[in-house]
Amino acid sequence: MTAPETPGLAQRLGRIVDTSLGLVQTRLALLAVEVEEEGLRIGAALFNIILAALCAAFGLLALAIFITVALWDSHRLLAIGAVTVFFLGLAAWTASNAQRRLKHGKRLFTDSVAEIGRDRAALQDGPAP
Repeated sequence: MTAPETPGLAQRLGRIVDTSLGLVQTRLALLAVEVEEEGLRIGAALFNIILAALCAAFGLLALAIFITVALWDSHRLLAIGAVTVFFLGLAAWTASNAQRRLKHGKRLFTDSVAEIGRDRAALQDGPAP
């Protein structure tokens, strides 16, 4: 009777490398999915923002023309000034709102970084019994 063969050092190293490459491949795939999802989310949001801005601009322009024409005989300069102040105030408000949202966005790859951290912790603890 012969003793069962134990895997040699080369086989063990090969398995370790294979497992490591599998982990790297999985993490890179996760990163690619996150980049794709973020790109789609940003693209859809940008399209909707541009469309909403165009609709709002046309509506506000029509409102400004309506107010100016309605007050043309009595207070035309007041009407033009009030509409101008309103548009400038709206522009300042939306710019500050956009700046605040961009400043407090979600970090890219947070899920991948957390998953890699869990992998490192699991490898440091060693294999489960």
